[in-house]
Amino acid sequence: MSKISRRKFIVTAGTTAAATLLIHGCTSGSNTSTTASSSSPSGSPSATPSTNISAADAPEVTTAKLGFIALTDAAPLIIAKEKGLFEKHGMKDVQVAKQASWPVTRDNLELGSSGGGIDGAHILSPMPYMMALGTITKGNQPVPMYITARLNTNGQGISIGKKYLDLKLGTDSKALKSAITKESKFAVTFPGGTHDLWMRYWLAAGGINPDTDVSVVPVPPPQMVANMKVGNMEAFCVGEPWNAQLITQKEGYSALITGELWKDHPEKALTLRADWVDKNPKAARAITMAVLEAQQWCDKPENKEEMCKIISEDKWLKVPFPDIIARSKGEIDYGNGRTEASSPLLMKFWADNASYPYKSHDIWFLTENIRWGNIPATTDIKAIVKKVNRDDIWKEAAKALGVPAAQIPTSDSRGVETFFDGVKFDPEKPEEYLKALAIKKA
Repeated sequence: MSKISRRKFIVTAGTTAAATLLIHGCTSGSNTSTTASSSSPSGSPSATPSTNISAADAPEVTTAKLGFIALTDAAPLIIAKEKGLFEKHGMKDVQVAKQASWPVTRDNLELGSSGGGIDGAHILSPMPYMMALGTITKGNQPVPMYITARLNTNGQGISIGKKYLDLKLGTDSKALKSAITKESKFAVTFPGGTHDLWMRYWLAAGGINPDTDVSVVPVPPPQMVANMKVGNMEAFCVGEPWNAQLITQKEGYSALITGELWKDHPEKALTLRADWVDKNPKAARAITMAVLEAQQWCDKPENKEEMCKIISEDKWLKVPFPDIIARSKGEIDYGNGRTEASSPLLMKFWADNASYPYKSHDIWFLTENIRWGNIPATTDIKAIVKKVNRDDIWKEAAKALGVPAAQIPTSDSRGVETFFDGVKFDPEKPEEYLKALAIKKA
């Protein structure tokens, strides 16, 4: 890579996919793993040969291409591949391909594998909705998508540059107001994505308007720390392991982990192109089964170290193991003298219904995107959630895996949610929540 000015953001080589300040790498995701781990250590799922699958349940195809971004919460897809779980459920030719950024993930989902792209992905939960609505796609043409599982809850962070260490920021962002200008850059991973919404909620709760008081800019997750190092941003919101790496490199500190904003909040999702699922419903269920089984494995304490060693490999996250393991265990070093030895707000893959895609959570994501003007205020929220959220596939997969009835939610709503500032969200009354917010576009 050529020398880069401190005034420019460090980005992956490639073309830019937006004419605005959307900064992202545009190289196509080409790092693909096609081999399953041959070892099966203690605590690992047992990959029963796919020949045990009845003819009635056999997938229509055995091939699928899934994308992922280098984040800890991509672990279920990576583990499903490495432990042979896709093959176990009849999908012996699944590829799991690294993507350079969320815009690249979107572009490849638009193409589909038949067009050189991907069939599904580890993704920011709001993105399948924005694609289905056509608000982030080429020519604003809707690309129908389904969510078949939530991949995790918690596990993200809002980190601040070391020059703001004296502010001792936490969930209260008010102290930032006198220290920033409209040119101050606060990085997120994708406009309207989860990290954008966490950052905006945090700022707005402290009386800072993210649209007028600062500059909120998109940057790919793996490039967050590098940009902070050279002074290109004051803060960022991203998933692990990048918050932990910032602290390891002594370039900043975490004001909070996002579970402090909203306990056990939804994060990434498993999404598949709707046309692919409609054509291959048994294959879609098989993929979902493999991912659910991987989530169960990832959540066992005795598997955390092996999980982190696997995902740290160059073909996956390409991040040192020590930068991943501590926060995966709930050991949080905030980088400002504060530590948590066993945080209950660690990333969860299965516990407390982390895998189930509650429709009530998707209603919040859509309501927040209306709040910030990313989707039309006239959007029929319940209608689009009904189209995109395929909790029925999740339930079919869970039952086929023999998941105990007690671990299968009987309602698609988790009920009223309460945020750190006392604000409540009733999924039955999203308009009341929106109306009560002081800072918003809508």
